[in-house]
Amino acid sequence: MALDPIPSAASGFALQVERFHASLISAAEPEAGLGGKLLYAGPLNGEARAIIVAANIAGAATLTASADAELGKQAIRDGVVDFLVTSLDEALRILKNEIRKRETVAVCVALAPETVEQEMRERGVRPDLTRPIEIAAPTLLAWRVAFSPALWLPRLDCVALACLEDNLGAPGLDSETRDSARRWLRLAPRYLGRLAQNLRVLRCSSETAARFRKQIQEQVEGGEIGIAVELWISRDERCESYCFTPPMS
Repeated sequence: MALDPIPSAASGFALQVERFHASLISAAEPEAGLGGKLLYAGPLNGEARAIIVAANIAGAATLTASADAELGKQAIRDGVVDFLVTSLDEALRILKNEIRKRETVAVCVALAPETVEQEMRERGVRPDLTRPIEIAAPTLLAWRVAFSPALWLPRLDCVALACLEDNLGAPGLDSETRDSARRWLRLAPRYLGRLAQNLRVLRCSSETAARFRKQIQEQVEGGEIGIAVELWISRDERCESYCFTPPMS
């Protein structure tokens, strides 16, 4: 069976988060992440939302600002931001406590970003990290299932993790790259939430992508995975798509 096209908003957001995450995690111990670090994401706009989710996955504490309280409330509803406060003092109390525990948290101040930034300078608040650049992946793997993603996607994630382990030492896959990918697979579904609930994306080597494709095909066509799976391998500005369906019972 053919799956419906991926909603562009969900796939675009997930891909943008992945690229920002790659930039952030490059400055961290991949498995330990950025616990204990403060990132200032600037004004709460579309790009900042992706940066905040990427920072959540990387383990940082994040501060953002918006004079439009409705944007902050929507970010709360979408699970992008944890707290919406009315002053920098309130934000710093939350951030300092979570940073001390090396916990992830995202706080939005309902003030104009210029006001917040001026107060940060006056108080000597110096973020460890600022808005990162997007780093495109040489090879990007994506997959989804026909239905029941909460049931089936974790199983496919396990296949992807096994492929990473099997290809450890291959060109482009050292232990740090593997650990970063493992962290991404473990935490991205939690922080992307409903915005990409039936979609996984993974930065990996071409060898890992090929192994994953082969194993998924074998397990679906062999009946071990009892659901249709669609996947994409994007590299060198080309995208290959596959759809595997289980045998008729």
